Parts: sequence; structure tokens; C-alpha cells
Amino acid sequence: MSEPTGTPGTTHFGFRDVPVAEKQKLVGEVFSSVARKYDVMNDAMSLGIHRVWKRFFVATSQVRRGDRVLDLAGGTGDIAALLQDRVGETGRIVLGDINGDMLRVGRDRMTDRGFVRGFEYVQCNAECLPFPDASFDLVTMAFGLRNVTDKDAALREIARVLKPGGQARVLEFSEVKAEWFRPLYDFHSFQVLPRLGRLLANDAGSYRYLAESIRKHPPQEALKAMMEAAGLSRCSYRNLSAGIVAIHTGYKV
Repeated sequence: MSEPTGTPGTTHFGFRDVPVAEKQKLVGEVFSSVARKYDVMNDAMSLGIHRVWKRFFVATSQVRRGDRVLDLAGGTGDIAALLQDRVGETGRIVLGDINGDMLRVGRDRMTDRGFVRGFEYVQCNAECLPFPDASFDLVTMAFGLRNVTDKDAALREIARVLKPGGQARVLEFSEVKAEWFRPLYDFHSFQVLPRLGRLLANDAGSYRYLAESIRKHPPQEALKAMMEAAGLSRCSYRNLSAGIVAIHTGYKV
């Protein structure tokens, strides 16, 4: 499913309807624009809490030494770096991202931090992964699924490349559950965030899109159902920070 709207052949780009064929290009422009300021902006947007979410996301995975892991939408390498200690010297981490600018920034930063052995960088589209069936013990995707045009195709591809018994883990912004908190969250998203984008990255529009994309992303139960439909089993989710984000888990039978 390519997130159709009321108009045939269109999908959403934030709160705008755009032709399905154009969304990938528009999302690419957003992340090319913010690539070098991405980590700074994440810290400013979340007051650093995104780092806690990511650490918990990796710590609660069932990754083991020697595992082969695919980190999709790997961006600047936060998840891959956290995984490295867990897979050890015999493990392998493939950092994949559709955006070449984000991938280059991630590779450079990982190299600067001394993360060289055991890593591979692949520019790829999550909707059509260039890997054989049953290639990975774990596939992770942090804050990337909401930017994919055809989320169902991406989830099917994740299931396809997992080994039997392998785990899929998706960390994504979700639906806030506390009613009292929603007005504060909306104010931060639509008033504070674009201003931070203008101040720190000289790009208010890209961060306005990111806030809008969160509201258009499927909520927890809907995403769980999508993962099940993609062929994953024992699907579940865990809310963090009152549902601002959720960790979704599924397994390949």
C-alpha cells in the first residue's frame, strides 16, 4: 500500500497530497538538506531523549555475537554504533539508507569514531532490498519507516531478508496516549520545531515536514497489523515516553 489519499495516484508528503512517484524525490530532498545537521537537530528536538530511546531499542533486541544485522534508514550511524558491541568481531552490520548524503555522513562519522571493521554501507530502497532471502538475523529501522512511500512493501522486504527465527525491530514516532500532553506536543511540533530548524539548520520547511509526517504515520495498532500482514509473527509494540515513540517487534517463522 502506498498510503493513498482521497485522490487516486497520490500519497501524502506531510499534510500535502503529492503524486506517488514524487514522494521519494521530495523526501530525498529533505534529508539531503538536513544531513549534516541531523544529529544536532535530533538533540535539540528531543532534548537528547532520542539517544535514550535508541539505546533502549538496541538493548532490548535479541541480537547476539556473530549475528548479521541490517540497519535500514541507518542515517548517521547511531543504531549501528550501538549494535557493534553486541555482535562482536564475528558479527556484521550493514548500514543501509536510500539517501546518499545521509549515508556518506554516517560513514564518515562512524569512521571518525573508530567504527571500521565489521561494517558495510549500502545505498538501498527499503521497498526493494538488494539482498537474498534469509540474509539477516536482525533488521532494525529507527525513525525511517514513516518516510517510506510504500510501507507495506518495505515490511514485506524486511520479512523476506530475515532468517527463520530472525527479528524485525522498528522504532518510530507514534500516537501520544496521554490526552493532556497532546496540546503541548503539538505546540512543540508545529511551533517550536520549525523555528529550531530555521535557527540551527537554516531549514524550517524540512522540519515542518518531519512533524507532519509523524501525524500521518500509522498508530500503534495499525502498524502492528501491517507487520502481521507482511508475514511477521508474534508482533507486539512497547510505548516509550507516553507513546511519543513505540518499539515494534516481529519475528520470521
